[in-house]
Amino acid sequence: MSAGYELRVVQQAYDGSPRRVVLDVDALTVPAGEILAVVGPSGAGKSTLLRLLNFLEPPSAGTVVFDGAVVPPNPPLSLVRRVTTVFQQPVMLTGSVWDNVAYGLRLRGLPTETAVSQVLERVGLAALARHSAAKLSGGEMQRTALARALVLAPDVLLLDEATANLDPYNVGLIESIVRDQNQTRGTTVVLVTHNVFQARRLATQAAFLLGGRLIEAGPVEPFFTSPRDPRTAAFVRGEMVY
Repeated sequence: MSAGYELRVVQQAYDGSPRRVVLDVDALTVPAGEILAVVGPSGAGKSTLLRLLNFLEPPSAGTVVFDGAVVPPNPPLSLVRRVTTVFQQPVMLTGSVWDNVAYGLRLRGLPTETAVSQVLERVGLAALARHSAAKLSGGEMQRTALARALVLAPDVLLLDEATANLDPYNVGLIESIVRDQNQTRGTTVVLVTHNVFQARRLATQAAFLLGGRLIEAGPVEPFFTSPRDPRTAAFVRGEMVY
């Protein structure tokens, strides 16, 4: 099962002097079953957008629609559990790789044996199942974090710079797993990345944030080959855009 989003006149601001608006999006659609890459320089509002999509905080203004229904300010646990996030620097729990991957299933009272075995096989970590998670390499930790998310069979997978600072082998492996998850299970994927090359080869849709504003969004090929906005064109050419 997959699910999509609609953001309608969404704004996220934090109290201060002056009040700080960090995200201002008139309209954004994340189609169910698609892979959306969100690109932009540091401080553009990308991680704030992910927090809204993961229901970690409600918007200051506007409406977030998920799977056709408006998300309430305090969404129920059943809704929150439909979305999982993999971060750039995942935190490993005490114990083995197996313990880490099984953790979410145990919280939900679900069986672990078959599901954990299958997902560890998918991410190439079956041989390290009983290995201490604290002694993994960076790439192995990231694959463990991805397995921990995928074992829950989420409707939406959010990736926050999930392959940054990894070697090419692990980047390619994680991209392959994400692509397979999307194609075979229909999982909607939203990835935040500074890597425009990764966005182009992995995503089906792309969006460009700058200064908290959504500048442009659409199918990935025209987004990169013939962007409508000159700021998008400059960014995808690798120019400094502020």
